[in-house]
Amino acid sequence: MIVVVVVGEVLGMLVVVKVVMLAVVVVVMLLVVVVLIVVVVVVMLIVVVVVVVVIVVVLIVVVVVVVVVLPVVVGVM
Repeated sequence: MIVVVVVGEVLGMLVVVKVVMLAVVVVVMLLVVVVLIVVVVVVMLIVVVVVVVVIVVVLIVVVVVVVVVLPVVVGVM
């Protein structure tokens, strides 16, 4: 009877250990997925910001050219 109890306890411990390991693996995988999603979102935000900055710079350059260079060219003409 004692042997049965001991074996049962060992098996129970193994089951608990397996469940805990599974839980840890699942949590780690979820964390990895969350981190990947965050990284992707951050990269997309950076790309959007860069694109917006480039568009703004181009617009500023165009405005400067239109305001400064065109009158000079027209005046020279």
